[in-house]
Amino acid sequence: MHTSTSTGEPPRRRARGLAHELVAELTRRIQSGTLRPGDRLPTESEIVREQGVSRTVVREAISRLQAGGLVETRHGVGSFVLARSPKSTGSLSIDPGTLMTVRDVIAILELRISVETEAASLAALRRTEAQLGAIDAALDGFRAAVGDQRACVGADISFHMAIADATCNPHFSDFMRYLGEAIIPRARVNTAQLAGDDFQQYLYRVNREHEDIYNAIRRQDPEAARAAMRTHLSNSRERLLRVQEEAERGESA
Repeated sequence: MHTSTSTGEPPRRRARGLAHELVAELTRRIQSGTLRPGDRLPTESEIVREQGVSRTVVREAISRLQAGGLVETRHGVGSFVLARSPKSTGSLSIDPGTLMTVRDVIAILELRISVETEAASLAALRRTEAQLGAIDAALDGFRAAVGDQRACVGADISFHMAIADATCNPHFSDFMRYLGEAIIPRARVNTAQLAGDDFQQYLYRVNREHEDIYNAIRRQDPEAARAAMRTHLSNSRERLLRVQEEAERGESA
């Protein structure tokens, strides 16, 4: 992230774009658990140094996070991460605590297929080098976390959030944030165990699917990115459909 003035864009427009990128970065940290409820965000000066943006950009980003109910600012103390409310009046929200059955998770996957296939295609067309770097970093995080289920969930969320951000359409990012942990089935249902798969082998397969998505976005191939994302999410859905069908056969036996 930088504040180069060589693009010829009006200063306010550049500031809004940088603020959006900063909101996306801080939100990824919150969603992945790097910043937990009660944690204080880095100070304004620290964010300026770390991200290479102006204080105006930092203030606008913090203001957006406050409006989204992700942080609160205490005068003279700093900004702190808020615990997620299970319900938010006037906002779309899905409480992960309500996703208790395989059928519930399949329904979320069907919703994600419709949204994220197009997000991957748009990301391939519009991504910046910085956004591609964020997707790559999330992919590296997932690879490093294989073998640790909790860490994998956070890294998986970061990967899909980074792709939503790379659409350069804030509504995709907002939608993914609304879903939160509901976007990763392993956060509620151990899909590998239910399907009778070895968990680590399952994660290696997921990682290969992530790599296919990343490579298509890197090549700026929207059709390949769309197909790779559909394959990735449909594979999870098909595994769970088999589990559901077996369960229903068992109940009718």
